[in-house]
Amino acid sequence: MLKVGLTGGIGAGKSEVSRLLAGYGAVVVDADRIAREVVEPGTPGLAAVVRAFGDSVLTADGSLDRPALGAVVFADQERLRTLNAIVHPLVGARSAELERAAGPDAIVVHDVPLLAENGLAPLYDLVVVVDAAPATQLARLTALRGMTEDEARARMAAQATREQRLAVATLVIDNDGPLEALEPQVRAVWKELVARAAEPVAPQETVGD
Repeated sequence: MLKVGLTGGIGAGKSEVSRLLAGYGAVVVDADRIAREVVEPGTPGLAAVVRAFGDSVLTADGSLDRPALGAVVFADQERLRTLNAIVHPLVGARSAELERAAGPDAIVVHDVPLLAENGLAPLYDLVVVVDAAPATQLARLTALRGMTEDEARARMAAQATREQRLAVATLVIDNDGPLEALEPQVRAVWKELVARAAEPVAPQETVGD
């Protein structure tokens, strides 16, 4: 099994890269999707969030009010750390379960937004970073996601810097340009992943060798 960490700043286009890799045959473990699952109504995760943040982060039907929670945590680093301490262990456990189910010959791509922030690079055989300039991220968040500039800047500020992400990269995909420039780069990365997965594993040394 080849374990790949895929990350990128908000608005960089990581989700599109993840979709393309899945189309080539990667088993994608989506941390964002799992993060939503572990705080669905009736889960221990949601109960823990409510204990930490109160009923104001719930909608009328008892599900998590994500905009309300986001408004709280992305304006306060301490509260963001509190949320991460609840959600990240749950996401990690579920991700490990999905990885085990993928099979020994799979190329498993862990789509992890906060890989650099949480020092997770050593968990993977290699790390792919989807890179875009902060100005590009800001333009996409305001134009495509309807955020105000202040909201977009707060989300970006809550993440690692561009330089911090690039520092943990094994492979970099430049998504600062148009969408049509992305697919050839992802295809090249997939070929590299297939080649690395086919490399023979060096035998483990034993004491006395």
